[in-house]
Amino acid sequence: MRAYATFLRLPYAARLLGGTLLGRLPNGMGALAIVLHVRAEGGGYPMAGTLAAVYGLATAAGQPVLGRAMDRLGQPRVLTASAWAAAVGFVLLALTGIDPLPLAVAAVVLAGFATPPLEAGLRALWPAVLPGPAHVRAAYALDAASQEVLFTVGPLIVVAAAALSTEAALWLTGVLGIAGTLVVTSSRPSRQWRGEPRAADWAGPLRSAGLRTILISLACAGIALGVYSVAVVAYAERIGMEAASGLLLAAMSAGALTGGLVYGARPWPGEDHRRLPWLLAGLAAGYLPLTLAPGPPIMLPLAFASGVFLAPVLACSFTLVDRLAPRGTVTEAFAWIVAAIGAGAALGSAVSGIGQDLAGVPGAFAGAGAGGLLALITCLAAHRTLHPDAPLTRPPSQVTADELH
Repeated sequence: MRAYATFLRLPYAARLLGGTLLGRLPNGMGALAIVLHVRAEGGGYPMAGTLAAVYGLATAAGQPVLGRAMDRLGQPRVLTASAWAAAVGFVLLALTGIDPLPLAVAAVVLAGFATPPLEAGLRALWPAVLPGPAHVRAAYALDAASQEVLFTVGPLIVVAAAALSTEAALWLTGVLGIAGTLVVTSSRPSRQWRGEPRAADWAGPLRSAGLRTILISLACAGIALGVYSVAVVAYAERIGMEAASGLLLAAMSAGALTGGLVYGARPWPGEDHRRLPWLLAGLAAGYLPLTLAPGPPIMLPLAFASGVFLAPVLACSFTLVDRLAPRGTVTEAFAWIVAAIGAGAALGSAVSGIGQDLAGVPGAFAGAGAGGLLALITCLAAHRTLHPDAPLTRPPSQVTADELH
């Protein structure tokens, strides 16, 4: 863990990571806050689930758009404006409820689409803030591992706030997004960061074949995540233990946190583009045994194991994105990563439901294994596109580490 202690002592590292995590708490809060508010307003589960899905899809759609704007306009203007707009969406839903429904839908779309791309912005900052590739790798690994904390702590905050009122939960979701964003945008690295000049084309980072390979692979991994989140509920119902779904989600998150911390704590032999298929193979291997759906004493260790390779896959992918993104598109490229995983997760939720209808709980979990295998097959089929044509960290024209220190 010495690598992380050294990393967090670097100028701006703890502030940027902490502010981004605070500002991203709404990512783990928004959908649940919406569901609880709709139910409190008398809406049924179909309406609550649909609005939560709309929120998720709007978030996935908005990230690349805002990421492109950030590459062109810098971080503070885009991040601050989007954080306030997202908060307005949550507050509007809190004030109006679900009647009229079109206004509720508009509020949810605004809250999702305007979600500030803090995740992408932070990953674009690291090469400029940190002094070397080893620190960048540690930052990506810690970033990927810490995501699991968001989706554990976020729902707990929502439940606590909803005990007062569901309106309070929505207000708090918006406020936390603004607070975290201001911590980041008031920092010197964020204020000084500028995107590099880019070619004038609509495709942006998508013109990179290697990036497209990573996006498709991670979308398939997202399918596995979406399947898992639904399948654990079906598993809990089958064994008659409501708490099992939460325990299994926590076990997978603990595995991802552990794997990410171990991955980033030391250098690994070989190049990142050669390592990624092996990590994806480990991810797929972790998901496949879940199809057996054994009793809780065995299922909990399997759930932990299924998450171990998740954060390392993400961290390795982040390093490759930094290399493969065309000049001037790095923030948008990272935003596309967020969108790909989110879209895959939304598809995975549907896949899990179909599997449950066809073959019960094993059928529900089978989609997770299928998603992991598809991610691996995609990476292997187009592996040559991942060979980097640029050094690990392009010297950023926007600001150097020496200037920040």
